[in-house]
Amino acid sequence: MYFIIFSFPMFSEEISSKEEKEMKAEGSFEIKLEPANDKVAPAGRMIINKSYTGNMVGTGTGQMLSKRAESGVAVYSAIEEFVGSIGDKSGSFTLSHYGLMSKESQELTIKIIPGSGSGDLASITGSLQINQNLGKHSYILTYKLESE
Repeated sequence: MYFIIFSFPMFSEEISSKEEKEMKAEGSFEIKLEPANDKVAPAGRMIINKSYTGNMVGTGTGQMLSKRAESGVAVYSAIEEFVGSIGDKSGSFTLSHYGLMSKESQELTIKIIPGSGSGDLASITGSLQINQNLGKHSYILTYKLESE
């Protein structure tokens, strides 16, 4: 009985390992809302202008649509473009806001739109939490960036 042994050279393909580590950025922001008078739409529209300080430094601009029912239930949705830096990384990304408020509960979800980043922030993903206390706004951005 004969055994034939084949030997193939090993091919190694370099595979880049992209590591993601969850990080947090915290600080505060000032906000200016300008009403956009739309007489034909059943919702309010506002122009958003924010100035971020802290670990995020830059501006946020966008638009918000909102509606409050007679019962007190309210909903809002917004798109905001952040331009600036987080730590030593600079670039931009887009945030999607969704809020729902009733007498019983409040819900607010703000997420970075995947694929919307540019510059050093091109691979950013994550979410933003807003806190409001005595008229002052603060944020906690929980995010990931791919590193090579």
